[in-house]
Amino acid sequence: MVAIDDSLFNEPTEPDRVRPGRDAAAEVDRAIELIQQDQQAAGTGVLDQAAGWLARYLSVPSEHCITVLALWAAHTHATELFYVTPRLILDSAEPESGKTRVLELLNLLCRAPIFTMNTTIAALYRRLAAGPRTVLLDETDAVFAKGAAQNHEDLRALLNAGYKRGATVDRCVPKGNEITVVEFPAYAPAALAGIAGNMPPTITTRAVTIHMRRRAPGEHLAEFIEEDVIEEATKIREPLSWWIADTADELRGARPVMPDGVRDRQAEIWRALLAIADAAGGGWPDRAREACRHFVLATDPGELSLGVRLLADLRDLFGDRDRMASAEILTKLAALEEAPWGDMYGKPIDSRRLAKMIGKYGVKPKVVKFGDGTTHRGYLAEDLADVWRRYLPGDKRNQRNQRNPAASEVTEVTEVTHTSGCPDCTRLQTRYGADWLCHAHQPGPEATDD
Repeated sequence: MVAIDDSLFNEPTEPDRVRPGRDAAAEVDRAIELIQQDQQAAGTGVLDQAAGWLARYLSVPSEHCITVLALWAAHTHATELFYVTPRLILDSAEPESGKTRVLELLNLLCRAPIFTMNTTIAALYRRLAAGPRTVLLDETDAVFAKGAAQNHEDLRALLNAGYKRGATVDRCVPKGNEITVVEFPAYAPAALAGIAGNMPPTITTRAVTIHMRRRAPGEHLAEFIEEDVIEEATKIREPLSWWIADTADELRGARPVMPDGVRDRQAEIWRALLAIADAAGGGWPDRAREACRHFVLATDPGELSLGVRLLADLRDLFGDRDRMASAEILTKLAALEEAPWGDMYGKPIDSRRLAKMIGKYGVKPKVVKFGDGTTHRGYLAEDLADVWRRYLPGDKRNQRNQRNPAASEVTEVTEVTHTSGCPDCTRLQTRYGADWLCHAHQPGPEATDD
């Protein structure tokens, strides 16, 4: 691991690396020669090599994680060609789950890495000002945890701003007896590793997040001997860098086709990765889009924000009902075994907290009349329908024609008959029930006559 010395502000763009041996150098030369002969075949080959090499040393939840890591490492050699550089987050429920190992491997594949777990923000600014760098931060859960030093706000600002090309941060720098305002460039790829739960949402929404897990007994990986791995990585990193340089014209301004349902911020995050996959050709365009669908569209409910989790649980509680009393909602929420509502800071969720959380989405409780003639404070499904449609996938109630006013007749959605074989649908339905669908296979409304 490379420790940062804050006094070393004027280091070269490419940090010193262990020089490859004669045989490795010859292999690099041969690989570069092949790139010059057949650019696309070389791209396929070098990404295949990178993915295979990463898979030898890493235990990851799915093959899509390896795809993302290989593409992300490749994109660090081309960040100036893209407007956005996606953040990469590696988290886990427990220590010793392979997060640091991922950073160690990326440190050998990425362009000009800064690999650290302990740096000052001033040092980081100056290192980024020296030239294109790749930031690899370990143990970020300690940096962003509640009660941590306040300089984490400066780090968060740097990571947020550096997501887009041309971003700068202003800092006052003493110059003799005067204070000068200096613009420091912030645009740089960044990978962050830490225990799950402490990463700021402003960073996670700009990132591809890989949930690492501890290696299972009997799961065998190649032994990580760093001096050997350095030489192996050289045979991949140098050809990868050459291929990216030769493909620059194709990558610059690329607008790859996104999978259905991937748009806005998520499309920004994946644009560079899919562009590199398209340039490589072979099986990589399909492989990259499968990974994109996996990470974007097959979202695990456990990864949702607390507010969206509440919306999802309310949708399940309502079912086909058109109204529910607040008291009944609170009782049923608290009874959900795998939900947090039974213990909200030491007590079950109450009507005030429920109203506050739902109120953020523009929905308020009201006096509701029920079929038995009684009235209670509660919520109407028609008030929640638009919020469900906007924030939650896979609900037929939310696929109806939104132009119809509440309580008017609506056209039933079409039945879905084409989910067979979709791995994302299968995963969601296995874990959460037959009604769960990935975005690509959610039904749309049938055409109606206005």
